[in-house]
Amino acid sequence: MAESQRVAERVREVAAPIFWALGLELVEVVCVGQGSRTVVRVFIDKPGGVTLNDCQQAHESLSPALDVADPLPHAYTLEVSSPGLDRPLRRPQDYRRSLGKRLTLKLRQPYAGQWRLVGELIDVDEQAVTIATSGPGAAATVRLTFGEIVEGKLEVTF
Repeated sequence: MAESQRVAERVREVAAPIFWALGLELVEVVCVGQGSRTVVRVFIDKPGGVTLNDCQQAHESLSPALDVADPLPHAYTLEVSSPGLDRPLRRPQDYRRSLGKRLTLKLRQPYAGQWRLVGELIDVDEQAVTIATSGPGAAATVRLTFGEIVEGKLEVTF
């Protein structure tokens, strides 16, 4: 396991219970850079979305805990933010949060000749998602396992 993955896992272990107590969900931890230029990015979410105050509170709660846990042997920068509207959906809980919304799925193998499917997310379980598609052909309900999906993203419309 690479150092950045070990650091990310250690940060997850420390952050998850802290964020849970704050009513926040730990979405992802990403470590980039090397040495004292390392940046530890922590992404949080909650029902209704994350505010600037949530990010500040999470940072102020996590920073001293990481000082004690000391996941890196050198200085680093800690960033806490929302994952954003266009964040990739990876875990079943990411998809559950998007039930009833329109999304795009990039596939490992084409489905009916298409590498990408767009539709409304109508069901999620631990193994698969079900979307209702519509297009030039006919509307269809498609169930895809997580193994068949490379990446899922919400369709962002303004």
